[in-house]
Amino acid sequence: MLSAFEPTFAPVMTHHRLTLDHLVINARTLEEGAQFVAARFGVDMTPGGAHPLMRTHNRLLNLWGGAYLEVIAIDPAAAPVDAPRPRLFALDDPAMQRRLEEDGPQLVHWAVRVERPKSLVRWREQYPERIAPVAAMSRGGNSWGLTVPDDGAFPAWQSAGDGVLPSLIQWDTPRHPSDTLPPTGIALKSLTGFHPDAAAVAAQLDWLGAAHLMQVRSTAGAPVLVAQFDLPDGSVLTLGESAEQAQAWEEEAQQAAKRRRTKKPDTQETPDTPA
Repeated sequence: MLSAFEPTFAPVMTHHRLTLDHLVINARTLEEGAQFVAARFGVDMTPGGAHPLMRTHNRLLNLWGGAYLEVIAIDPAAAPVDAPRPRLFALDDPAMQRRLEEDGPQLVHWAVRVERPKSLVRWREQYPERIAPVAAMSRGGNSWGLTVPDDGAFPAWQSAGDGVLPSLIQWDTPRHPSDTLPPTGIALKSLTGFHPDAAAVAAQLDWLGAAHLMQVRSTAGAPVLVAQFDLPDGSVLTLGESAEQAQAWEEEAQQAAKRRRTKKPDTQETPDTPA
Protein backbone atom coordinates (compact mmCIF):
# COMPACT_ATOMS: atom_id res chain seq x y z
CA MET A 1 0.00 0.00 0.00
CA LEU A 2 1.26 3.47 -0.89
CA SER A 3 1.83 5.91 1.91
CA ALA A 4 0.40 9.41 1.86
CA PHE A 5 3.81 10.70 0.74
CA GLU A 6 4.25 8.41 -2.27
CA PRO A 7 2.85 9.94 -5.48
CA THR A 8 0.65 8.01 -7.88
CA PHE A 9 0.59 8.57 -11.62
CA ALA A 10 -2.39 8.48 -13.92
CA PRO A 11 -1.97 6.90 -17.38
CA VAL A 12 -2.41 10.32 -18.99
CA MET A 13 0.18 12.80 -17.73
CA THR A 14 -1.10 16.09 -19.15
CA HIS A 15 -1.98 17.43 -15.69
CA HIS A 16 1.68 17.13 -14.63
CA ARG A 17 3.18 20.05 -16.55
CA LEU A 18 6.93 19.78 -16.96
CA THR A 19 9.33 22.72 -17.25
CA LEU A 20 12.08 23.53 -19.72
CA ASP A 21 15.49 22.57 -18.37
CA HIS A 22 17.97 23.22 -21.18
CA LEU A 23 18.65 23.30 -24.91
CA VAL A 24 21.45 21.24 -26.47
CA ILE A 25 23.95 22.26 -29.15
CA ASN A 26 26.18 19.46 -30.47
CA ALA A 27 29.68 20.37 -31.65
CA ARG A 28 32.75 18.56 -32.95
CA THR A 29 34.86 20.23 -30.27
CA LEU A 30 33.92 22.20 -27.18
CA GLU A 31 35.93 25.22 -28.34
CA GLU A 32 34.21 25.25 -31.71
CA GLY A 33 30.80 25.12 -30.04
CA ALA A 34 31.65 27.89 -27.57
CA GLN A 35 32.87 30.13 -30.38
CA PHE A 36 29.66 29.45 -32.29
CA VAL A 37 27.53 30.59 -29.33
CA ALA A 38 29.72 33.61 -28.50
CA ALA A 39 29.58 34.84 -32.11
CA ARG A 40 25.78 34.72 -32.18
CA PHE A 41 24.81 35.75 -28.67
CA GLY A 42 27.71 38.08 -27.94
CA VAL A 43 28.31 36.38 -24.59
CA ASP A 44 31.05 33.97 -23.55
CA MET A 45 29.93 30.63 -22.18
CA THR A 46 30.70 29.43 -18.66
CA PRO A 47 32.89 26.32 -18.26
CA GLY A 48 30.83 23.30 -17.34
CA GLY A 49 32.73 20.08 -16.81
CA ALA A 50 33.19 16.47 -17.83
CA HIS A 51 30.66 13.62 -17.82
CA PRO A 52 32.73 10.50 -16.98
CA LEU A 53 29.94 8.05 -17.86
CA MET A 54 29.39 9.48 -21.33
CA ARG A 55 32.98 10.65 -22.00
CA THR A 56 31.70 14.09 -22.97
CA HIS A 57 32.17 17.63 -21.64
CA ASN A 58 30.21 20.86 -21.91
CA ARG A 59 29.91 24.61 -21.50
CA LEU A 60 26.81 26.51 -20.38
CA LEU A 61 24.98 29.78 -21.00
CA ASN A 62 22.30 31.01 -18.62
CA LEU A 63 18.80 31.74 -19.92
CA TRP A 64 16.11 33.71 -18.17
CA GLY A 65 13.57 31.72 -16.18
CA GLY A 66 15.68 28.90 -14.75
CA ALA A 67 16.95 27.28 -17.96
CA TYR A 68 20.25 27.22 -19.82
CA LEU A 69 21.89 26.53 -23.18
CA GLU A 70 24.43 23.71 -23.34
CA VAL A 71 27.21 23.06 -25.83
CA ILE A 72 28.35 19.44 -25.62
CA ALA A 73 31.12 17.55 -27.42
CA ILE A 74 33.17 14.38 -27.16
CA ASP A 75 35.83 14.74 -24.47
CA PRO A 76 39.22 13.74 -25.97
CA ALA A 77 40.73 13.62 -22.46
CA ALA A 78 38.12 11.27 -21.03
CA ALA A 79 39.52 8.28 -19.15
CA PRO A 80 38.91 4.92 -20.85
CA VAL A 81 36.11 2.84 -19.36
CA ASP A 82 35.31 -0.85 -19.51
CA ALA A 83 32.48 -1.63 -21.91
CA PRO A 84 31.84 2.00 -22.87
CA ARG A 85 28.27 2.82 -23.75
CA PRO A 86 27.32 4.99 -26.75
CA ARG A 87 27.53 8.68 -25.99
CA LEU A 88 24.30 10.59 -25.54
CA PHE A 89 22.66 12.89 -28.11
CA ALA A 90 23.90 10.71 -31.00
CA LEU A 91 27.46 12.07 -30.72
CA ASP A 92 28.86 8.69 -31.81
CA ASP A 93 26.52 8.44 -34.80
CA PRO A 94 28.53 8.78 -38.06
CA ALA A 95 25.65 10.71 -39.63
CA MET A 96 25.70 13.23 -36.77
CA GLN A 97 29.48 13.54 -36.99
CA ARG A 98 29.29 14.24 -40.74
CA ARG A 99 26.57 16.79 -40.08
CA LEU A 100 28.70 18.64 -37.54
CA GLU A 101 31.77 18.50 -39.77
CA GLU A 102 29.92 19.88 -42.79
CA ASP A 103 27.59 22.41 -41.13
CA GLY A 104 29.25 23.21 -37.80
CA PRO A 105 27.66 23.26 -34.32
CA GLN A 106 23.89 22.87 -34.33
CA LEU A 107 20.87 23.00 -32.05
CA VAL A 108 19.87 19.34 -31.94
CA HIS A 109 17.89 18.63 -28.77
CA TRP A 110 16.24 19.84 -25.58
CA ALA A 111 15.49 18.51 -22.09
CA VAL A 112 12.55 19.01 -19.74
CA ARG A 113 12.72 18.84 -15.96
CA VAL A 114 10.84 16.37 -13.80
CA GLU A 115 10.36 17.87 -10.34
CA ARG A 116 10.18 15.95 -7.10
CA PRO A 117 8.26 14.42 -5.39
CA LYS A 118 7.62 12.73 -8.74
CA SER A 119 10.35 10.12 -9.31
CA LEU A 120 11.74 9.89 -12.85
CA VAL A 121 13.08 6.38 -12.21
CA ARG A 122 9.72 5.16 -10.95
CA TRP A 123 7.87 6.87 -13.80
CA ARG A 124 10.09 5.06 -16.27
CA GLU A 125 9.47 1.74 -14.53
CA GLN A 126 5.73 2.28 -14.93
CA TYR A 127 5.91 3.21 -18.62
CA PRO A 128 9.04 1.63 -20.18
CA GLU A 129 7.48 1.75 -23.64
CA ARG A 130 7.05 5.52 -23.34
CA ILE A 131 10.19 6.59 -21.47
CA ALA A 132 13.82 5.72 -22.24
CA PRO A 133 16.11 4.21 -19.57
CA VAL A 134 17.38 6.62 -16.93
CA ALA A 135 21.17 7.03 -16.75
CA ALA A 136 22.72 8.23 -13.48
CA MET A 137 25.09 11.04 -14.44
CA SER A 138 27.39 13.48 -12.68
CA ARG A 139 29.55 16.52 -13.39
CA GLY A 140 31.59 18.11 -10.67
CA GLY A 141 29.32 18.46 -7.65
CA ASN A 142 26.11 17.94 -9.63
CA SER A 143 24.29 14.67 -10.11
CA TRP A 144 21.13 13.87 -12.04
CA GLY A 145 19.14 11.22 -13.85
CA LEU A 146 18.67 11.59 -17.62
CA THR A 147 16.65 9.49 -20.03
CA VAL A 148 19.09 8.08 -22.59
CA PRO A 149 18.25 5.24 -25.02
CA ASP A 150 20.71 2.37 -24.81
CA ASP A 151 22.02 3.12 -28.31
CA GLY A 152 22.73 6.77 -27.44
CA ALA A 153 20.13 8.03 -29.91
CA PHE A 154 17.41 10.56 -29.16
CA PRO A 155 14.23 9.57 -27.30
CA ALA A 156 11.39 8.54 -29.60
CA TRP A 157 7.75 7.52 -29.58
CA GLN A 158 6.34 5.37 -32.39
CA SER A 159 9.70 5.78 -34.17
CA ALA A 160 9.38 9.58 -34.08
CA GLY A 161 11.95 11.58 -32.13
CA ASP A 162 15.10 12.76 -33.90
CA GLY A 163 15.91 15.33 -31.23
CA VAL A 164 12.49 16.98 -31.47
CA LEU A 165 11.10 14.96 -28.57
CA PRO A 166 12.85 15.97 -25.33
CA SER A 167 14.93 14.00 -22.88
CA LEU A 168 13.68 13.95 -19.29
CA ILE A 169 15.99 15.07 -16.50
CA GLN A 170 15.72 15.03 -12.71
CA TRP A 171 18.34 16.77 -10.58
CA ASP A 172 19.52 15.11 -7.38
CA THR A 173 21.30 18.23 -6.11
CA PRO A 174 19.33 21.03 -4.44
CA ARG A 175 20.57 23.83 -6.71
CA HIS A 176 19.86 23.91 -10.41
CA PRO A 177 22.88 24.80 -12.62
CA SER A 178 21.13 27.96 -13.81
CA ASP A 179 21.24 29.27 -10.23
CA THR A 180 25.04 29.37 -10.33
CA LEU A 181 25.51 30.73 -13.88
CA PRO A 182 26.13 34.43 -14.56
CA PRO A 183 22.95 36.23 -15.70
CA THR A 184 22.85 37.11 -19.39
CA GLY A 185 19.46 38.75 -19.95
CA ILE A 186 18.83 36.25 -22.76
CA ALA A 187 15.38 34.60 -22.83
CA LEU A 188 13.95 31.82 -24.95
CA LYS A 189 11.11 33.40 -26.93
CA SER A 190 9.76 30.33 -28.72
CA LEU A 191 10.63 26.74 -29.56
CA THR A 192 9.23 24.99 -32.62
CA GLY A 193 9.75 21.38 -33.66
CA PHE A 194 9.35 20.39 -37.30
CA HIS A 195 8.88 16.65 -37.90
CA PRO A 196 7.41 14.46 -40.69
CA ASP A 197 5.34 12.61 -38.08
CA ALA A 198 4.13 15.67 -36.22
CA ALA A 199 1.09 13.80 -34.87
CA ALA A 200 3.22 11.26 -32.97
CA VAL A 201 5.47 13.99 -31.59
CA ALA A 202 2.49 16.07 -30.45
CA ALA A 203 0.83 13.04 -28.83
CA GLN A 204 3.94 12.17 -26.81
CA LEU A 205 4.47 15.78 -25.72
CA ASP A 206 0.87 15.91 -24.56
CA TRP A 207 1.26 12.65 -22.64
CA LEU A 208 4.44 13.87 -20.97
CA GLY A 209 2.86 17.17 -19.96
CA ALA A 210 5.25 19.20 -22.13
CA ALA A 211 2.95 20.27 -24.97
CA HIS A 212 2.92 23.85 -23.68
CA LEU A 213 6.70 24.16 -24.15
CA MET A 214 6.97 23.67 -27.92
CA GLN A 215 4.95 24.21 -31.08
CA VAL A 216 4.86 21.17 -33.37
CA ARG A 217 4.61 21.51 -37.13
CA SER A 218 4.68 19.00 -39.95
CA THR A 219 7.48 19.06 -42.49
CA ALA A 220 8.34 17.22 -45.66
CA GLY A 221 12.01 17.71 -44.88
CA ALA A 222 14.34 16.57 -42.12
CA PRO A 223 13.30 16.99 -38.47
CA VAL A 224 14.65 20.17 -36.92
CA LEU A 225 14.34 22.40 -33.87
CA VAL A 226 13.95 26.15 -34.32
CA ALA A 227 14.53 28.33 -31.25
CA GLN A 228 14.09 32.09 -31.07
CA PHE A 229 15.72 34.16 -28.33
CA ASP A 230 15.08 37.67 -27.05
CA LEU A 231 18.44 39.42 -26.59
CA PRO A 232 19.11 42.26 -24.14
CA ASP A 233 19.39 44.82 -26.96
CA GLY A 234 15.83 44.06 -28.09
CA SER A 235 16.79 41.98 -31.13
CA VAL A 236 15.67 38.41 -31.83
CA LEU A 237 18.11 35.60 -32.61
CA THR A 238 17.11 32.34 -34.30
CA LEU A 239 18.93 29.01 -34.06
CA GLY A 240 17.97 26.16 -36.36
CA GLU A 241 15.90 26.62 -39.46
CA SER A 242 13.57 24.37 -41.45
CA ALA A 243 12.73 24.77 -45.10
CA GLU A 244 9.18 25.75 -44.14
CA GLN A 245 10.39 28.34 -41.64
CA ALA A 246 12.82 29.85 -44.14
CA GLN A 247 10.04 30.05 -46.74
CA ALA A 248 7.64 31.64 -44.23
CA TRP A 249 10.21 34.28 -43.26
CA GLU A 250 10.95 35.01 -46.92
CA GLU A 251 7.24 35.42 -47.68
CA GLU A 252 6.82 37.66 -44.64
CA ALA A 253 9.75 39.84 -45.73
CA GLN A 254 8.32 40.09 -49.25
CA GLN A 255 4.90 41.10 -47.92
CA ALA A 256 6.47 43.74 -45.69
CA ALA A 257 8.44 45.14 -48.61
CA LYS A 258 5.30 45.20 -50.74
CA ARG A 259 3.41 47.11 -48.06
CA ARG A 260 6.21 49.67 -47.87
CA ARG A 261 6.15 50.17 -51.64
CA THR A 262 2.38 50.60 -51.88
CA LYS A 263 2.01 52.88 -48.86
CA LYS A 264 1.36 56.42 -50.07
CA PRO A 265 3.40 59.15 -48.43
CA ASP A 266 1.55 61.62 -46.28
CA THR A 267 0.74 64.82 -48.22
CA GLN A 268 -0.55 68.14 -47.07
CA GLU A 269 -3.51 69.78 -48.83
CA THR A 270 -2.63 72.94 -50.70
CA PRO A 271 -5.06 75.62 -51.87
CA ASP A 272 -6.11 75.53 -55.47
CA THR A 273 -4.05 77.74 -57.71
CA PRO A 274 -5.04 79.07 -61.10
CA ALA A 275 -3.69 77.32 -64.11
